[in-house]
Amino acid sequence: MNKERLLAFSDGVLAVIITIMVLELHAPEDASLSALHAALPTLLSYILSFLYVAIYWVNHHHMMYVVKQVNGAVLWANMALLFFLSLVPFTTNWLGETEGAMWPTVVYGLSLLAPALAYYVLQTLLIRLHGQEHVLKRAIGGDWKGLVSPLLYLAGIGLSFVEPRVGQAFYVAVALIWLLPDPRIERVVREA
Repeated sequence: MNKERLLAFSDGVLAVIITIMVLELHAPEDASLSALHAALPTLLSYILSFLYVAIYWVNHHHMMYVVKQVNGAVLWANMALLFFLSLVPFTTNWLGETEGAMWPTVVYGLSLLAPALAYYVLQTLLIRLHGQEHVLKRAIGGDWKGLVSPLLYLAGIGLSFVEPRVGQAFYVAVALIWLLPDPRIERVVREA
């Protein structure tokens, strides 16, 4: 099956996710700096979530660039990834509105862990479909970021029960790990 419809649909869903998140942002009614300060938790949770959605879009784009075809399993794995990402606006809003309370921080962490696992499954299915010698497998290699990220999410979730700010710091750390575009696929494509 052709990958183009999967890409178009994925891009559309991710655009809607970002749109929903930004629509949840409300400017302070007051013109004071203290009013802006009160809105800071919501703004910070939005920035982190926007960054996460952007990271997924960039990495999904890179991965799908080298893919030649998809099958039913890949389509469903991609839908699972999009579903879990579609929950991020809800958990982002809850985290921001509650100023990072314990349960919203835990649930936010789970909403970050779920798409990470779904992305791993999608990546694994694509490698299986294209073979171990395909450029995607060579580019991914050991995938230390993909292996470490779920562990950091789990640590952040666990630590959120003790101190939510520490859990949130773990979520920020994972985003920082992925912030720089992963050059592996581009490098392998150039070398081929």
